[in-house]
Amino acid sequence: MAGSRCSSRVRLMAFLALLFTLFSTGSSVAQVPLLMWSSDGLPALASTAAGHITSKDQLTTYLSSAFGSGRHTVLLFLQDKLSKDDFTVFGGVFGNKQDSAFENLEAALHSSSSVMFPALEWLDSSAIPALLQEKLGASPLLVDADTLSHLSINTSASNLLIINLPYCTSSGKSCKKVLHDNDGIIGKVLSVMKDKKVHYTAIYTGLKPSRVISEASMSIQPAGRSLLQAVVPEVKPPIMFNVSGNPCIMLWAQNLNISVTSESVWIDLATEVPSMTGSTCNSSNSLLVLTYPSGYILSFAMSQRFYPVSARNWFTLDSVQLQANGQTASFSGSRNIYAPTEYSFHCQSVTSFRDILLVANKTNPTPAWRLNFIDFQIQGFGLANGTDFSYASDCAGFFTPGIWMGLVTGLLFLWIFVYGLHMIMQLNTMDRFDDPKGPSISVPQSE
Repeated sequence: MAGSRCSSRVRLMAFLALLFTLFSTGSSVAQVPLLMWSSDGLPALASTAAGHITSKDQLTTYLSSAFGSGRHTVLLFLQDKLSKDDFTVFGGVFGNKQDSAFENLEAALHSSSSVMFPALEWLDSSAIPALLQEKLGASPLLVDADTLSHLSINTSASNLLIINLPYCTSSGKSCKKVLHDNDGIIGKVLSVMKDKKVHYTAIYTGLKPSRVISEASMSIQPAGRSLLQAVVPEVKPPIMFNVSGNPCIMLWAQNLNISVTSESVWIDLATEVPSMTGSTCNSSNSLLVLTYPSGYILSFAMSQRFYPVSARNWFTLDSVQLQANGQTASFSGSRNIYAPTEYSFHCQSVTSFRDILLVANKTNPTPAWRLNFIDFQIQGFGLANGTDFSYASDCAGFFTPGIWMGLVTGLLFLWIFVYGLHMIMQLNTMDRFDDPKGPSISVPQSE
């Protein structure tokens, strides 16, 4: 019998959690749950769609049908804060009753006629007491369990008894402990009413929500299906130098960092909009001059020529010049930055100080001047795709040092394995043995 009752309570709390989950759809309206049970019986609650939020008018209509005639004694357990999540987190709905903070509440709901409003529209903290006072026509009386045991209840008139319950604060007492203590108070009050043999209707709700999740209203969300994907950040357009309305030179970089001081203070020129006065391009040479409002000037000089070994034209970034404070520093990139003429060149990092692709000239005014271009791409010839870069020749080789190390190490171990296997296969075992009971083996000396 006890096992059957425990199983029924488990199913009841599981139903509670499921019902609260179904009603927990996104809304910007604050909500509190309301649980109601009675020793005399309650009218049936009309079924609602998942996600329905009970309005004050709908609650008023139901209370009118519940308290329409006769005299009623109502116990209002009014907790400082309450939300659906409190039942989900602390209810022990998966059969672990030792962890449940609502044992007495579960027992009361199981043994009485009960209805549940998982999502009641919350307007203000005095809405529920005022509504009950209006329906019952009785003044509220604030009591506790000890006071109620000595209180004489007049059943010939309606009574509204309010029992205030606390909620967890920052005082160090856990929410589960507070809710468990509140459940004990509910059980004690119900025991007093049972001892007095007074029929009652109990309501458990909160003055305000304990958790408010502000979400956009469903009415402003786009209807139908939509793909869930990350928002792609806006990509800035490349720097483009045009001749006769056609693109001639294109450059793009996430960052164009320069440093002209010994303190290694980096300045990102990619955040400024440059002018391209002085830029030129033709079939064999291209020069992109970027003059920035901060006074810095970056120049990219490129050239192309035919290489008989590969039987194709290649372009190289011959030099990058940085002008600042009346001085000019030049960096050579012809040995490291190159690509077929019909391609663009791309590299994740182009620097003059680490994994050097831009080699500083010895004639530079100071060695402290450094360049660091991040996600750098440039093309000075063969822009046949209009405003798009051609296929990129990347600075990262197909075989990186790590790949070479792995291949060499693997081949070494493979050679050791094959050599060892070959040596094992060459071992010869004896095929004749001396029998101690028979004649000894004689080996002719002539053989």
